[in-house]
Amino acid sequence: MQADTPGDIPAPTPSPEHGTARRPSARPRRAARAGGGPSLLAPGAAHDPYRLYRVLREEYPLIYDAPLGAWLVSRYDDVATALTDPGFAGFPHDGAPRGGPAPQGLCHGNFRCLPSDRYAMPTGSVPGHLAERVERTAYVLARRIAQRPQADLVEEFCRWLPAGAPAADTGTSCTRHTGLRQTALASFLANLLDDPDLMAAMRIEPALTGRAWTESLRRDPPVQVVLRRTVTEVTLSGGTLPARAPVACLIGSAGRDPERFAAPDVFDPFRRDQDRGTPGPAGCPAVLLGRLEAEQGLRALLDAMPGLRWAEGFRPAATGLLTRGPRSLLVRPWTGRPG
Repeated sequence: MQADTPGDIPAPTPSPEHGTARRPSARPRRAARAGGGPSLLAPGAAHDPYRLYRVLREEYPLIYDAPLGAWLVSRYDDVATALTDPGFAGFPHDGAPRGGPAPQGLCHGNFRCLPSDRYAMPTGSVPGHLAERVERTAYVLARRIAQRPQADLVEEFCRWLPAGAPAADTGTSCTRHTGLRQTALASFLANLLDDPDLMAAMRIEPALTGRAWTESLRRDPPVQVVLRRTVTEVTLSGGTLPARAPVACLIGSAGRDPERFAAPDVFDPFRRDQDRGTPGPAGCPAVLLGRLEAEQGLRALLDAMPGLRWAEGFRPAATGLLTRGPRSLLVRPWTGRPG
């Protein structure tokens, strides 16, 4: 999706590959500000939050947002710290247990998603009966859509595919609500439909789908904001947070941070600096199901409609502030070979 891309952001200096030492940040350390800056609840923020995110990362990396009632953390390294450092705990109203893992990617933050828990799925594994159900559902939905002159993939595909995997089959609450997987799948398909050459490559080499899925979750995460609370005083690049302070971690901003990702506004499944932790814990059922639904869903759509493309004149537009994604994906389900 290109509709929400800031057009005036210059191409950043490429970041080193994830897992290697990063170059020192050129950003100056600033004192935390108690107010007077941009607000996440300002008019227009939900329409295009990425412009606001850029201003926050560069000018207000740590600021108290009075209308929201929380400190805003926008830089990749600071957000990563807030999600993993023991100086932070779950916010009482975000559904995460106190002292438990933070919500990340498609995971709501559940002890049972940790590798040490007996309910966690083996890494990269979905039970066979569940995988078969996802595949079957994907093909049924795709074949129905293929018979129409125009279809909305959000209402007729993304909404129903995750519903085929009930939470009772997975052992955790992360799969109970399918909304995040629906939204993530819609953004994933929108990013691919924007690039017909990439869609063709996915058809030839399905193994690329996993990288495209991870890249879509980085560029267009379904959860834009995760709430946390400090346990003690914590120092970040933008200043020092007081103890017991509510903190809004801007996931959408972290994924577009040019200090971490080269050309962060570009959807590029081949990028060398891909963050493998973006989808969430490897043992979380929602994370594994989300990837499986993306892989099987795309395969079913391309098998049923090799020439799948946008409906004439349609452009996807993401909406939402706390969660974000396209509400409509109008396509022409052309079943002929792309010409």
